This record gives sequence, C-alpha cells and structure tokens, in this order.
Amino acid sequence: MIDSTPSTTRLNKRMAELGLCSRREADDWIARGWVRVDGSAATMGQQVGAQARIDIDPAARGQQQQQVTVILHKPIGYVSGQAEDGHQPAVTLVQARSHWHGDPSRLRFAPSQLRGLAPAGRLDIDSTGLLVLTQDGRVARQLIGEDSDVEKEYLVRVTYGDAQTDVAAAFPSAALARLRHGLSLDGKALRPARVDWQNPEQLRFVLREGRKRQIRRMCEQVGLKAVGLKRVRIGRITLGQLPLGQWRYLGPGETF
Repeated sequence: MIDSTPSTTRLNKRMAELGLCSRREADDWIARGWVRVDGSAATMGQQVGAQARIDIDPAARGQQQQQVTVILHKPIGYVSGQAEDGHQPAVTLVQARSHWHGDPSRLRFAPSQLRGLAPAGRLDIDSTGLLVLTQDGRVARQLIGEDSDVEKEYLVRVTYGDAQTDVAAAFPSAALARLRHGLSLDGKALRPARVDWQNPEQLRFVLREGRKRQIRRMCEQVGLKAVGLKRVRIGRITLGQLPLGQWRYLGPGETF
C-alpha cells in the first residue's frame, strides 16, 4: 500500500530552503510575529507542506536589508571563529581604522554591524587571504550550507622532500592526478578538485568543499608540505587589491 500522506518540514527549515533567510533568522521572525502560513500567524516548530503559502512581514525584509557582509584579508595568526589559545578572532580586525579606503561601497562602519557578524567558512590560523564574515544567514547558507557548491580558490607554496625550488619538476605527475581526484579524508572520499602548477613552487587549488585543514592534509598524502597558503577567491568574489589586515563591504551588486 502506498502512503499518500503528504510530507511536511519544519517551518524554519522550509524558509531556509526557499532562500528567505537562515533557520535562526526564521525562528527570530516567527517569535516576532513576522511570519504567516496560509494566512495564520506561524508558531515555533510548526510543520508545513511544500504547497504552504508563507508570507513575511515587511519589517523582516527591512531588518534583512540592513545586514552586512564583510570581505576581510586575514593575516596569519588570527583564528576564523572564537578566540582560542590566546589568538584573536578575525572579527576583531573589523573596525573603522582598518576599513579599506578603496572600498567602492558607500556604507559607513557602525558598531551595530558587529552584532551577529560571523565567519561563513574557516581559514586556518597559519593561512592568509579572503575570509567572509556576515550577518546574513542567506549568505552563510550559500557558502557553508550542506548543499553549497561555491568554488574556493587557493594559492599554495609547497616543498617536496629536499626539493624547495622547481618543485614542479620533482613532483610525479601521477601524484598530481591523485590530488585532483583520488584522495580521502577521515574515511570519506574528497570531491574532484582542480589542481595545477601556478609556478614551479606554487600550486593552485580550486575546491568545492572545505574540510578542516583539507589542503594541507591533501598535500601530506602525496608527500608535499604546504609552507604557505592563501585563499584568493570565493565564488565570484576575489581578494583583488584588498590589503592584508583590511576589509571592505560586499557591495549591493556583488554575489558569490
């Protein structure tokens, strides 16, 4: 017998799936009375079907439009998230004096922009480059959600055994092929990656996932040692001319 009972989903999850907001934002909006389902006020934990009509109060949209996303050029020595082992989190660099003067955005820094500003992805303490911090749950879901497919590009300086110069000539082509597809971490196969020599001592990695210390661990599996790692792109957003330790806003016309 076929079960004809329509499936339902928690309202906050459904709102996130529709790209309306993050689950946390959905719960906040529901608590504020800003969400209606099929004409009735929504309740926390409510189950909804795929055909349910979800209406959002304009006040929620107004709040969402005020949320900022920041592009930071993270230096070595800062952690992406919470402070640990005496190291400062990268968000401490987001202040008026480190706002890049070349930022094309017309936004001005305000302390309220730090409220809920969190990293959308990680960049290790000994790595540098592009780090995204955002108040917008939609951006976070796009970059680090379970179904995220956004490319991240890295430049990685490597050594191979005693070879510290012209590493590309010493490194076997079969091992380069394994970096592109054939490695596993923590018992789970890695997705295919684009890996090519940028110059004789530096590889360019383009990944669509971000496991903990993934690139360094990939290199170790094929005998390479990553001695410098810099993220230069996430999706359509590049590090560009943004100076080390400075930040800018994601502009209204920019998307990942």
